[in-house]
Amino acid sequence: MLNIESVEQLQEFVQKQNGLKALGSRHCFSLISDNVHQLISLRSMNRILDIDETEKTVSVEAGITYSKLGPELDRRGYALHNLASLPQISVAGSIATATHGSGSKNGNLASAVAEIELVTGDGELHTLSRKKDADGFLGAVVHLGALGIVTRVKLDIQPTFRISEYWYHGMKKESLYENFSWIMNSAYSVSVFSDFKRGFTNEHWPSIRLKVHEEAGFEAKPELFGARLASTNSEKSKKADQSTRNTSGAWWERLPHFTIDGVAAKGNELQTEYFVAIEHATDAIKAVATLADRIQPLLYASELRTVAADRLWMSTCYEQLSLAIHFTWKSDKEAVFNLLPEIEKRLAPFEPRPHWGKLFFMGSKTLETRYDRLADFRQLVDRYDPESKFRNSFLRNKIGI
Repeated sequence: MLNIESVEQLQEFVQKQNGLKALGSRHCFSLISDNVHQLISLRSMNRILDIDETEKTVSVEAGITYSKLGPELDRRGYALHNLASLPQISVAGSIATATHGSGSKNGNLASAVAEIELVTGDGELHTLSRKKDADGFLGAVVHLGALGIVTRVKLDIQPTFRISEYWYHGMKKESLYENFSWIMNSAYSVSVFSDFKRGFTNEHWPSIRLKVHEEAGFEAKPELFGARLASTNSEKSKKADQSTRNTSGAWWERLPHFTIDGVAAKGNELQTEYFVAIEHATDAIKAVATLADRIQPLLYASELRTVAADRLWMSTCYEQLSLAIHFTWKSDKEAVFNLLPEIEKRLAPFEPRPHWGKLFFMGSKTLETRYDRLADFRQLVDRYDPESKFRNSFLRNKIGI
């Protein structure tokens, strides 16, 4: 693997290759970045290039991580609108796969992109912006690595803010279903977690994590539809990775689930995530729960989150406010791969879209029915990558290119 240190080096190198792919922070579980020819890394291209205080944007090199960008933006008085669970992921890799945070009014990380710069297979540098390139820009942001190598990204920013965080435990599933809309819209960011040991087989979804914008004037009540507010001083809280529960912090500290100096996992897990339109949310959860006996032996944890709609062609939330149903699996690849078709079958009536960077079974024929602009995206790929330098088996099987 070659470590790229400049745009000029990348342009020269790309022209000489028959095929190549760029790696981000290596947090993908799918084969989206797999390549039999050449792999490159842009981890050395990780600078903040410019903050435009007039148009409220920040320009960054593609290899920068959110864990580096967040604190620096905050120091200068600015913030991004949202962050994913893991802050150590790269900006370029996150937008390529439509990686997301949580919040019914918060789009995924790609929705913050105002401009994108990439090098195509002929070594040429292209810039697409929200202001100037209309449809082409909307097709290129969530690009799945199919158009070229992204070198620079311009992101929308806003004034910095703080988040107050509250945990509630022990809500019964029926209470969750009955009050689902209220719960998922009750805070800036909401996550609902399954029980580590019993998960889908338990009558409770025991942990609800509310992340509230401090200016919202939220009052944390002792009880939320039967769930109890966690005690910050409890032994369970003290032992947890997120030890400062029910307190406040900067946006970059509290929007992720993991700290910037923490380790999210040991590399011995697998992940899957499906997105369904919000009107199907509770029915989709119940449909998955019919497979509880098969899911639970393979499950570390499950999480429910909502993500706002956007207009990005290949985004999992294209034109629909969505519920994301996430699974963190034990590292039993054969068993998980055998289970995924069954989960997708249960979810089929709700037309789920899979997270591009996580494991899923469905192929291009099914995905054609889920993405209205897939045919247009294929044409965009042909335009920017006529020599097929950036295509791989994942794109052939899942996108049909």
